[in-house]
Amino acid sequence: MSKIKMKNVRLSFPSLFQHASFNGDSTGKYEATFVLDKVEHADTIKQIQAQANELMKTELKSKLSSDRICLKDGDELEREEFKGKMTIKASTKKRPLVIDRDKSPLTEDDEKLYAGCYVNAILSLWAQNNGFGKRINAQLDGVQFNKDGEPFADSGISTDAFEAFEEDELDDDIDF
Repeated sequence: MSKIKMKNVRLSFPSLFQHASFNGDSTGKYEATFVLDKVEHADTIKQIQAQANELMKTELKSKLSSDRICLKDGDELEREEFKGKMTIKASTKKRPLVIDRDKSPLTEDDEKLYAGCYVNAILSLWAQNNGFGKRINAQLDGVQFNKDGEPFADSGISTDAFEAFEEDELDDDIDF
């Protein structure tokens, strides 16, 4: 399992300081999705594809469909920020190394890592072959803040969707 270094990729769905959760339950893993530009990161994408193919050949002894491989074509996903890109989701049970540009440790309170910022990341591909089936997964080893970027929208709702009103305009029939 050799390390893949990704430089200047966008961070999405980061759960780097606390376990990710799904439907309110902890997954028991730290994770993040990384967004790679198909042109700018073409060499990195080829490296990931080559390692995935090698794992299918040597470890799994079978070819997998794209839905069983951690590298995804963003054009096939339903998120606007992924269009024209490739994504790779990586996770780990052990908290990954998370550092700033100067290699100093980052904490959640630093609020430096958010969906949309640019990071450098190190991950490793591995083959899963168990009762849950065959897959190619990515282990998250480390993340380094690179630079700020346009934040990805959370819910698609902004303050523009609401109207301002005065305190005396409150409706007494509204239950809070």
